[in-house]
Amino acid sequence: QVQVVEAGGGLVQAGGSLRLNCTASGRIYRIRAMAWYRQAPGKQREVLASITTEGTTNYADSVKGRFTISRDNAKNTAYLQMNTLKPEDTAVYYCTADAIYSGSYYYADYWGQGTQVTVSS
Repeated sequence: QVQVVEAGGGLVQAGGSLRLNCTASGRIYRIRAMAWYRQAPGKQREVLASITTEGTTNYADSVKGRFTISRDNAKNTAYLQMNTLKPEDTAVYYCTADAIYSGSYYYADYWGQGTQVTVSS
């Protein structure tokens, strides 16, 4: 099938930067898009950014201008560069791959386990 793994989370000071990476692996046939989500304790999960294979990007207003999503299609990897971090950015960050694996017919969203980002003031 398809596995998704995030990495790069940690503790950072307010105003600092952090880069997350996400790699999809397995019997991947195609990935149409990848996206980053986050969920803080007691809060609803929100989508932060997405990117298609062609490079089209979308951002949530809360991170626009501070976060940048990018993708290395050859490596099935997406990145999230996070700058000017704020305490309210503290959350578990998840990556998804809209993918189809070899031998299947339908696309599906595959989720990683998440990586913790904590921003201290």
